[in-house]
Amino acid sequence: MQHKAVRYVTRTTAAAAGAVATAATSVAAAALAGSIIFGPVPDASARMEGVSEDLLRAVQLNQITEEQAVKFEARLAGRILGDA
Repeated sequence: MQHKAVRYVTRTTAAAAGAVATAATSVAAAALAGSIIFGPVPDASARMEGVSEDLLRAVQLNQITEEQAVKFEARLAGRILGDA
């Protein structure tokens, strides 16, 4: 009987630890999302710089061609800088 009790305590402790870890992960994810949502919005030039870096990386990884990157960057520049 004592062996069953030890197994029960071990299982319930492991389950509780898993629940605490899941809750902590959820809280951390919510905090990160909140900091992104309520953080300062980058200005248009900073956004375009990030777009350029991302597109350059995509070209280097052969995910898109250089021509596709140029066309996409021009289209986004019209939208981003047009809103500024």
